Amino acid sequence: MRDTLRTAPAPMTWGTTYIIATELLPADRPLLIAVLRALPIGLLLIALTRQLPTGIWWGRMLILGALNIGIFFALLFVAATRLPGGVAATLGAIQPLLVLLLAWPLLHERPTRNRLAAATAGVIGVGLIVIGPAARLDAIGIIAATMATLSMALGNLLTRRWGRSAPLMVFTAWQLVAGGILLLPVALLIEGPPPIFDIRMSVGFIYLGIVNTGIAYALWFRGIERLSPARVAFLGLLSPVVAVLMGFALLGQQLSGVQLFGMLVVLASILAAQLDAPGGIWWQRWRRPAAVVAAE
Repeated sequence: MRDTLRTAPAPMTWGTTYIIATELLPADRPLLIAVLRALPIGLLLIALTRQLPTGIWWGRMLILGALNIGIFFALLFVAATRLPGGVAATLGAIQPLLVLLLAWPLLHERPTRNRLAAATAGVIGVGLIVIGPAARLDAIGIIAATMATLSMALGNLLTRRWGRSAPLMVFTAWQLVAGGILLLPVALLIEGPPPIFDIRMSVGFIYLGIVNTGIAYALWFRGIERLSPARVAFLGLLSPVVAVLMGFALLGQQLSGVQLFGMLVVLASILAAQLDAPGGIWWQRWRRPAAVVAAE
């Protein structure tokens, strides 16, 4: 549970992305925002640590950077432009389910019925929080949001399977730079050169780069290393919950009874996934003799 609590701030921080982007950053430059979230902080960390990948890790960093950052951000941009935020968030909530299914062939971790049920409940809960009655559907947007979720799920699983060959911040920096470099030409081609920064934009980009991306992804990758991929994926459901709460607290948006119920469903699904461990949930293991628990 200690590692869970140390990982949870990452998706909670990502839940602040929407309000930072809408209040401080240009609304018509989502790809530029994605590049500036990843590339500058990644380059800064590499400059400070002076470590580069070696051998097979050059290829692995390109793959992980593409899946976790580059492809994920690009497809998320397509989904955001073609779908309401609520629909995109709900499709993103299928990540725990995808991780459970993909972990079976990649990591030989068979999904439990409890976690499958919790993943389904998590999708329903997020849908109750963010989908409004006027939500429109778009086939390309749905495909993009689904593929973005699949990209990050696969990236997380490969991160767990391959481990890391460098300190945590260095490993994070490599992925941020790889993903940022892949995104940069796409952003310049679609959106053109960046605008002149004012103070608000500078503050927004500094927060996104250091807190929302550098620190958050380091915590996320640490969680993948120390927890099962399923437990980490379920923590991602905290992001839409925090996004809605931020809108309520800072923008004066209203919360309905349905949204509050959806939050309870999401939190219950996250808790169920964290407690569904081999050999019984945590209080059952606590009651057993220490030697038995250690042997498991």
